[in-house]
Amino acid sequence: MVIRRVLAPRIDFGALRRELGLPEDFPADAQREADEAAAAPPQPPVDRTDIPFVTVDPATSRDLDQAMHLARRPGGGYRVRYAIADVAAHVTPGGALEAETWRRGQTIYLPDGNVPLHPRTLSEGAASLLPDDDRAAVVWTIDLDADGGTVAVELERALVRSRAKLDYTGVQAAADAGRLPDPIALLPEIGDRLTARGLRRGAINLPLPEQDLEPDGEGWRLVLRAPATMEEHNAQISLLTGMAAADIMLAGRVGLLRTMPAPKPEAVQRLRAAAAPLGVHWPDDAGPGQVIAGLDAAQPRAAAFIDQAAELMRGAAYTAFDGELPEQPEHGGVAAAYAHVTAPLRRLADRYATEVCLALHAGQAVPDWARAALPRLPEVMASTDRTASAAARGAVELAEAAVLEHRVGESFDAAVLDVDAPPNGKSRPRPPGGTVALDAPPVRARCLGQLPLGERVRVRLVTADPAARTVLFELA
Repeated sequence: MVIRRVLAPRIDFGALRRELGLPEDFPADAQREADEAAAAPPQPPVDRTDIPFVTVDPATSRDLDQAMHLARRPGGGYRVRYAIADVAAHVTPGGALEAETWRRGQTIYLPDGNVPLHPRTLSEGAASLLPDDDRAAVVWTIDLDADGGTVAVELERALVRSRAKLDYTGVQAAADAGRLPDPIALLPEIGDRLTARGLRRGAINLPLPEQDLEPDGEGWRLVLRAPATMEEHNAQISLLTGMAAADIMLAGRVGLLRTMPAPKPEAVQRLRAAAAPLGVHWPDDAGPGQVIAGLDAAQPRAAAFIDQAAELMRGAAYTAFDGELPEQPEHGGVAAAYAHVTAPLRRLADRYATEVCLALHAGQAVPDWARAALPRLPEVMASTDRTASAAARGAVELAEAAVLEHRVGESFDAAVLDVDAPPNGKSRPRPPGGTVALDAPPVRARCLGQLPLGERVRVRLVTADPAARTVLFELA
């Protein structure tokens, strides 16, 4: 759902690309390998083209990693089939293309175009699960009971064919009208059950609206977008698959997990202490995830509380293991062991974790090329995660400054999302302030002054510098 939008002027993101050192074209030998793989697509041993899979992605996406088919099981429960692009079948271990993907780590998204992990002949062509074309895939079949609990997992390489490329906006409209297509008609039902199970486990989801940029003629729209309900349901299928993958790897004592420490008790206590002043009801028997799930993030006090809750979600990492199990194998936000396996076109780690799962599930030895990669992946993914975050944040900060450049001195209505912690005597003192979210345009930025957390205030724009990507307000 789009909450607010405002037109931004023409913006050149070239300086940001150069600052981040983003690559441009692929080396000739890597591109050649990709073209050759696209011209001779793999032939999986199993044919599942009779299953009417569909994809659900942003409308403009062409790098389609996942396709889905949902059905009821005879006797009760559900069958989730999740087809994931079989990228490993297109990339030769030890080749030039594999080496280039290690340099890139993941696809980096910018408003004026992405920097893909794989050449577009694969990522938006032969390996992408585009509709009406046969594609090599790794198919997860996960059987659930009536409550959404996993009762069986199967995994195989197979040929699949997507029947339709659906987008989040259209799927949400179809769900609201009660007209979801058959392959995903059960998504709201299954998604609700999986979400409820997660909350009972202690899972935490932070539903803050995201700032984004959309093309608008020769300019851009700065957009504040809340996640649609169907987007959340779709994410639950990916989480379900990632948890199944983690269980396989832990049972086989080799793999790559996405980990994060559970929230520290003192952090939960600080958040609980912030609830009452912000008007948030926190029942004694509820965990933080359950409290957050009942809030409306569009309300200033709720948004401030959710912003404070981000302190619970620290320390995400990739954890490789081989033989000895990790001391801390779980992801605190998922409240379970979890692995990345559902986006191999866009994320390097998924290719290798999937290969480990395929081998373990079949009772075979993990291929040497996949096993040897595991200990090197956490550092590569951490580095490229930082680049991806810097690209997303830098693009929005540039747009915010460009939108406000000629409005210095004006005043705006805003909500206070965060305030600076009191100085502890060790840190360098700085003027008091915090973070505010403007009503319009949809900008989040630093504001100086004694700010009342979770309250509405009037702020004055002090600085808007596109070159420095800086916006600063003061309490009016």
